[in-house]
Amino acid sequence: MASSASLSPLDSARKKAFWRLLPILFVSYLIAYIDRNNVAVAKLNMRDDLPWFDEAVFGLGTGLFFWGYFLLEIPGSLMVEKWSARKWICRIMVTWGIIAALTAAVTTKYEYYTVRFFLGLAEAGFFPGVIVYLTHWFPRRDRGRALSIFLVATPAAQVINPLVARLILPIGSTKMVDGVAVSQPELWGLEGWQWLYIMWGIPAVVLGVIVLFFLTDRPHQAKWLTAEEREALESELERERAETRKGKRMTILEAFSHPKVLLLTLAYFCVVTCSYGMEYFMPSIIKEWYAMDIKQLMLFIILPPTVALLAQLAGGWSSDHFKERRFHAVVPLVIGACAIFALPLTKGNVWVTVGLMMVGFAGFKGYMPAFWSLPSIFLVEAAAASSIGLINSVGNLGGFWGSYLMGKSRHDTGSYDLGLTYLSASMLCSAIIIFFLGLGKKETRSP
Repeated sequence: MASSASLSPLDSARKKAFWRLLPILFVSYLIAYIDRNNVAVAKLNMRDDLPWFDEAVFGLGTGLFFWGYFLLEIPGSLMVEKWSARKWICRIMVTWGIIAALTAAVTTKYEYYTVRFFLGLAEAGFFPGVIVYLTHWFPRRDRGRALSIFLVATPAAQVINPLVARLILPIGSTKMVDGVAVSQPELWGLEGWQWLYIMWGIPAVVLGVIVLFFLTDRPHQAKWLTAEEREALESELERERAETRKGKRMTILEAFSHPKVLLLTLAYFCVVTCSYGMEYFMPSIIKEWYAMDIKQLMLFIILPPTVALLAQLAGGWSSDHFKERRFHAVVPLVIGACAIFALPLTKGNVWVTVGLMMVGFAGFKGYMPAFWSLPSIFLVEAAAASSIGLINSVGNLGGFWGSYLMGKSRHDTGSYDLGLTYLSASMLCSAIIIFFLGLGKKETRSP
């Protein structure tokens, strides 16, 4: 790799932006994803203290998060485009950290529903806001790689949280050891599942303050770039925006009704239905099929997101390297859908079950860097920001449907099999839509 002194102003600015911005965004999303999905792990012990917390309540409550998310998602992405990314992201992180910690205080199912809904409201705008923010800083040639580094926070969160949870969840619990009940005392009157919510809510508040001081909204405001670097990066980004603007310029309302935006929204809804249905219920599926204790289970459930982490990094690098987006989104989805469809056939062999879960996770995580590069191919500025918000907000309602469906099918049929079949079919539908949409074919021109 060339030394910093030998780089052009543009390449030097690109390098500095990676090292300055992406670590902060990565850690912020990691904490956000842990706070959002913490309930999947905490659930394993919550039922011991909350008899009303059955599969149907869990599925509906986790899904209500996405309705709160839906309401403020588009305004949030526009705030980043029109106002300030750092101030808006700071607000988001402080409020979601407080609400995430309050989950420890729920005593009824309606309190659980309420806190999940307001957690969605608090976090709304973070993800699409960051996607928009990356277009303010990273040229098209870097966007897939930048997205993959940011998005890899989600499988990283799913690896880190179980490792922490296996130490914290036993607090206040009782288990049988050689026929003898062994209890671990509470800590300050709270159970392990309550501490899990509290300890992950606090870092979000702290990070919100860090974001306010360390993120920079636009390259021309970056004091940590030289004048030449600021000018070179702004010029490159403006050149790309001008290329995309060629032809008819779209308003926000026109973008909302654009067939490609609507189809991308449907595709995202389908794959999110599968991804959250799997993520929220994977610990419960493994525990039910193989009757593991908490500590052993936590080690198994980190394996699928570990593979997904590698798949996202590889997908982002490969998509940028080959300048191709469509097949980099479609192929992982098809392979992952097949793996999830086959899961019910593996009962009785934990390693085959977890192996297929690894493939499934790699599919619905590995497609993301290529997928989120698609809107900026034909949209810019406010139309792009609002469309990304639309795709993410409406698409994330699939998280409600996937969670509700899995909980309801398990409650009504006593099995996860029907739910898994539906999740697989939904993921395959997403792949078909993206393939026939035709966006993201291999570029033939130089960047």
